[in-house]
Amino acid sequence: MGVKNLWDLLESCKKRVPLHHLQNKRVCVDLSCWMVQLHSVSKSHACVKEKVYLKGLFHRLRALIALNCSLVFVTDGSIPAIKLSTYRRRLNVGKEVAQNETKLQKATSLQRNMGSEFSCMIREAKMLGMALGISCLNGIEEAEAQCALLNFESLCDGCFSLDSDIFLFGARTVYRDICLGDGGYVVCYEMSDIERKLGLGRDSLIALSLLLGSDYYQGVHGLGPESACQIVKSIGDKDVLKKIASEGLGWVKKRRGGKNDLGLDDNILEVINAYMKPKCHSADSDIVHKAFAQYTFQRTKLQQLCAEFFLWPSEKTDGYILPSIAERDLRRFANLRLTSSKVGLDLPLHEIPVKCPVSEIIKSRRVHGRECYEVSWEGMDGLETSIVPADLIESACREKILEFEERKAQRKKQNNQKRRPKKKETNSSLAELDLKLQNLLLDNSLRDQDNFNASDSSERVSRIAAPMADEADLNTEDLLHLSHDIEHTGLIQNTSNFYITNKEVSTTGKNEIIDLLSPSPLKKFNIFSKSLQPSDQNIEVINLSDSENDMSVEHKQKAKELRLFLASIRNEIH
Repeated sequence: MGVKNLWDLLESCKKRVPLHHLQNKRVCVDLSCWMVQLHSVSKSHACVKEKVYLKGLFHRLRALIALNCSLVFVTDGSIPAIKLSTYRRRLNVGKEVAQNETKLQKATSLQRNMGSEFSCMIREAKMLGMALGISCLNGIEEAEAQCALLNFESLCDGCFSLDSDIFLFGARTVYRDICLGDGGYVVCYEMSDIERKLGLGRDSLIALSLLLGSDYYQGVHGLGPESACQIVKSIGDKDVLKKIASEGLGWVKKRRGGKNDLGLDDNILEVINAYMKPKCHSADSDIVHKAFAQYTFQRTKLQQLCAEFFLWPSEKTDGYILPSIAERDLRRFANLRLTSSKVGLDLPLHEIPVKCPVSEIIKSRRVHGRECYEVSWEGMDGLETSIVPADLIESACREKILEFEERKAQRKKQNNQKRRPKKKETNSSLAELDLKLQNLLLDNSLRDQDNFNASDSSERVSRIAAPMADEADLNTEDLLHLSHDIEHTGLIQNTSNFYITNKEVSTTGKNEIIDLLSPSPLKKFNIFSKSLQPSDQNIEVINLSDSENDMSVEHKQKAKELRLFLASIRNEIH
């Protein structure tokens, strides 16, 4: 609990900072406060059975690990003798406490019940933390007092606690709440802000605890937080504890017009001493040095615990924690490069003795509006790729970004080169078709000449059709359809005098017929198409050969070349 109404008094000093604020920081955690907080949102029997509070702790830890936030769990030791009355009152035995309060206050500290449900939760949390590489420091008495001492001695950057009396023990930076997910943040209080905005130093806060009440003292009955704050400020931070220690709290009632029924209380001195000199491990002790040593991540142990606590398969556990471990390692690598640069040793990536954990950048991503990269990892067993912030890659291995951009530009260049031949080929095909049609129109214009022999016609046909020659066959119906298609596409406006038959070409002008197969014997029959009927001219009969055997070799070749040419035009038009 801490000091009554103190959080309300400190409301103006509360800051909400992004979760990223904890990056690369070392933070002590009052583990009991965290477990109370996590357990309060899952009090049902089902939640306790499924260890929802422990899952919440796991996800909180992996989020902080990814930020390279080094955590140290601090647990409560024995209950201070001065706090026994409060402790027993919380256990709903207030009457017994009231009768023996004086005797209890003179008793020694009391060992906690290590077999309670809450103590079991603490043990589980410590096991989970150790598997994740988080050390634990067992306090002598109050965990928040131990955290505050470590923060006061600058061994950590801040403390996580829900107990407001952590400021009275000397803490300078306190994190009260934490929120994960998109837009994650922590609620932070700085002692410097409390001193500057409220004019309350550490001594003033201890004085407020005596006036308002705390875990160590009941306080002055009927005195509110605003009045108590005004009284303390009127005396000043440097003198307020001296006045209380020498005169007690009787002057408070007298000042407010009441009876002076509060004399010097010996317990007041004990309270002041409990806050100013709590029982803690000293900052230079071996146990503290051991707690602040770097512990390794135990992957197999974590898999076993998650299988036992949450029934998770190893793959699920790895999927949760390995990306966080990889990101933490990358932040440590970035810190190494930054430190080297500050001392004038700005080495290129390939010359750094420590290998960069990122193998290569795969693609750029955008996650919750933040620029990121998907990367592959070097030597990370069980993890191939994950997504990390772009600014982290920039600070840790900007060379990887340059390599990625070069590969992307090269791929783009190759894709452009692959597309260009297709465009040329299309243009070439259209140009070739246009040339063929021009030749066809040219030949068609020559049909109006009065005299030309079959050999001349064959030569022209050969010139047009030769490039497209192969072994395909062309029948009369195909030729008529092709003529119809050409007319309706507008490529040849008038086909009334342009007739083509199987194995022959007939070009007419003024009712003239030319037989490409003469002097072979011929049998005549009529072939016509509605699309080929002229509006003002008569349809002439075209002589066809009964058999290909009646054609000369030269005529066969010319006819074949013509068939292929006309077939190519028909395919390109359709």
